[in-house]
Parts: sequence; structure tokens; C-alpha cells
Amino acid sequence: MDFLHNIIEYYDELYPVTEEQKKLYKELTEGLLPAKILRIGCATGGFEHWLAKEGHDVTGIETSREMLEIANRRRRMPNTAIRFFQMSTIEMTRFLGKGFYNVISCLSDRIIFIHDKTLMRKFFYDCKLLLAEGGHLVIQLSNYSVFNSKPMAKLPTQESIRVKLYTQLWTGDDGNYTLQQDLEHCGSKLVPVLKDVAVLPVTVDQIKSYAEEAGFTNIGLYSGYGKEPLKDDSPTIVCILS
Repeated sequence: MDFLHNIIEYYDELYPVTEEQKKLYKELTEGLLPAKILRIGCATGGFEHWLAKEGHDVTGIETSREMLEIANRRRRMPNTAIRFFQMSTIEMTRFLGKGFYNVISCLSDRIIFIHDKTLMRKFFYDCKLLLAEGGHLVIQLSNYSVFNSKPMAKLPTQESIRVKLYTQLWTGDDGNYTLQQDLEHCGSKLVPVLKDVAVLPVTVDQIKSYAEEAGFTNIGLYSGYGKEPLKDDSPTIVCILS
């Protein structure tokens, strides 16, 4: 169950677009103007609007209607190419152009909400199918190998000046995983964001396996957008696949 209306106002400040993130995407799109960019799980679309202002052709897909309403209400600059669709990863290859995108992104742990292993495998195959020759798939998520979620692991707290977002990863008796998120506003009572939502916290080894099976031959693994070396205890992972 989700209560996303409780987080929408604060989403951009909890998940800000960093200068390192911008720099990485400038590198990935160098010589491509406009680059064709797809964001899977675009949420409120803040990063996508920045990419569009940079001159790129941007598509964002999102399953949450509330998030998409915010993305579409943002002020659009003249002559920018940007659009948003309510769509899941299952539907991507039915409605989006195959061999079209130069960069596909799935950031901020959104990949773990593909909670079925078969659908996770399909995700990598479908991204490979949608990518143009020489294109890149960028995945950013927590390093779940460093957390013991039996029965529960507290993931790093996301916080801004106004709010804190607490995240718990639970492991059930059946071995399946669920996520719980609660928002605290200036020390006030916690309000729910996600409750008992099924997830699949994929590890580095699993990502490498899925990527290689789908036909990706170059797998870059880093601890951040600045391409710092990935260590066993790195809290986050940035994967760049091609």
C-alpha cells in the first residue's frame, strides 16, 4: 500500500539532482544533441526537465498518477522536447521505440520495485531492446549487500531541511522482501509513505548476471555519479551498462 500524497511536496528536496549527476549525463550524451533519453520511474520529473533544458529529447514513465501530475505541471521552457506517460516497465516495449534511446535511467532505488525475478530479467532484456547502438543503461540504488534484513534493516535516512524519510527493508518468513517508508516533518508524528510494498533488493552480482544475460558487454560499477570505485561497504551503487 502506498501513500505517495504524503511525500510529493518534499520529493525534490529528498532526491535532489546533484552536480555530479549532471556531469555524468553530460559525459554520456557528449556529441549527441539532442540525445534520446528515457527515465524509468521519473517521479516528479525534476531531472527530466533539466535534461530537456539542456536540449535533449526526454521521455519519462511513471506508475504513480500523483507523481505524473506534478511532472506535467512544471513550467516548460519553449522549444523543449519532453513528455511523460503513466506506464510500467512491463509495457515499455509495447509503446516505446525499439533501438531509439541513447540513455535509459532507473535511479533512486526504483529498480527494486520490480519485485518478481522473471520481470527483473525482462527489464534488462527490454532496456537492451530499447537502447540505440552504443547506448547506456544507468541504474542507481542502495548497496543491499551491506544490510542484514533478517528480519529488518534500517536503510540510510533521506533528509532535507524540512523532513526526514525513514526506510525499513523487511524479510518475511517466506524469504520475500517488503519495504516500509515513513515521513517525519520537523519532529512531528510519522506519516506513512509505503507500507508492506513488495520489492526485490538486487545485489551487484545479480545485476551483473541479469545484464550479461540480456547482452550487455560493458558493466561499469561505481559508488556514485562521480564514478568513484565501488567498495564492498559502499552505501550506494551506480551501474553504467552498455
